[in-house]
Amino acid sequence: MTKVYNLAIFPAGSEIAFEINNALKYSKFVNIFGLSSVSDHSAFVYKNYYSKLPYMNDEKFIIEINKYIKKNKIDYIYPAMDMVQVFLTNHQEEINAIIITSDKETVNICRSKERTYEHLKGESFVPKTYSRIKDIDKYPVFVKPKEGQGSQGAKKIINEQELKNYIEEYDEDLIICEYLSGVEYTVDCFTDRNGKLLISNIRSRDRIRTGISVRSTKQRLTKEVKNIAKTINKYFKFNGAWFFQLKKNDVGEYKLMEISPRIPGTMGLSRNLGINFPLLTLFNEWGFDLNIINNDYQIMLDRAFINRYNINVKYDNVYIDFDDTITNKGKLNLDAIRYLYQLVNENKNIFLLTRHGKDINETLKKYKLSKDLFTEIIKIKEDDLKSNYIKKEKSIFIDDSYRERFEVHSKLKIPVFDVDMIESLLDWRL
Repeated sequence: MTKVYNLAIFPAGSEIAFEINNALKYSKFVNIFGLSSVSDHSAFVYKNYYSKLPYMNDEKFIIEINKYIKKNKIDYIYPAMDMVQVFLTNHQEEINAIIITSDKETVNICRSKERTYEHLKGESFVPKTYSRIKDIDKYPVFVKPKEGQGSQGAKKIINEQELKNYIEEYDEDLIICEYLSGVEYTVDCFTDRNGKLLISNIRSRDRIRTGISVRSTKQRLTKEVKNIAKTINKYFKFNGAWFFQLKKNDVGEYKLMEISPRIPGTMGLSRNLGINFPLLTLFNEWGFDLNIINNDYQIMLDRAFINRYNINVKYDNVYIDFDDTITNKGKLNLDAIRYLYQLVNENKNIFLLTRHGKDINETLKKYKLSKDLFTEIIKIKEDDLKSNYIKKEKSIFIDDSYRERFEVHSKLKIPVFDVDMIESLLDWRL
């Protein structure tokens, strides 16, 4: 019998957290809990969700997280933000669950770009840095916080005066680097429990928003990049998934931007090549010997905001139209199909209420839909009213026809939904 562990993702609302959740939500090995200190989009993603944890700088944080761990029998916590990983790693002995993380020293060095570059001093891929303005021999330069992630707080500086102004205005310690004008890349890596680098996959960062790569494309792994990954792996003690970012300089040489011993939010591209880094990291934690599948096909990831809804409608019965509702332009409406099977999982009643001009059972067969999906199939005449067949109590009505919706809503005063509104009824929580 498979042992199932309780695993909390914290903070549950980061893009990193959503990638971890996407990677683990179908796993038979874990039950996932979303853990946060604020109410955010997490509430629409996790069935097991708690948003009242104190902030990490609160003196009661460790007390409260341990209370949550005990109450929910949490075995593991997956950090989903750099500063959270650092804090939880540094306080592992005080926290009553295992933190999915790398070696403490590795985590702390990687948090600081200055310490990272110093740790790798002498390697050709480390960018040139300047400790004093007067040492700069070429502009533009690139400035970024010594501690941070992605491109947050980073800026291209074109001359000395602009640099002086920026340093004066910026309230954090900055590192000044040579400006890298080329394409930016992320290399997703995995190191097993014996320190062996098992895989390194390179992808381009084609489009970036608020420091997050929102479009990424698989690239060919060159010998140069593979050697950089191997070299970095020798300097640090990684445990499972980690990544580093590169950018080319004016002459096409790869230079290191940062290293992070965690899951990146866009690691889903590698996951959809067959490399489930969050799950592999758990397997590594459990002492499994690992082999990795890496499919050899081209793939691009692109993402934008997604709408999810919390709708205050309580119902047990769904009355739904067929033509242009369950179907659309001669094909199945996939949102409607997802919703119908959600209703099956929720043990709700589904009534197919239709004026379909052909044999509805034959049409259902054509679309590979079982009639058993429906509690009842109600075929009505063209001149009959659908409201005559709907029980008012705890019911909703879905139909593409405005006339039908208007008639039902006017007579029965129940919620009615057009096809484009089905999205508000979908429950994405697992």
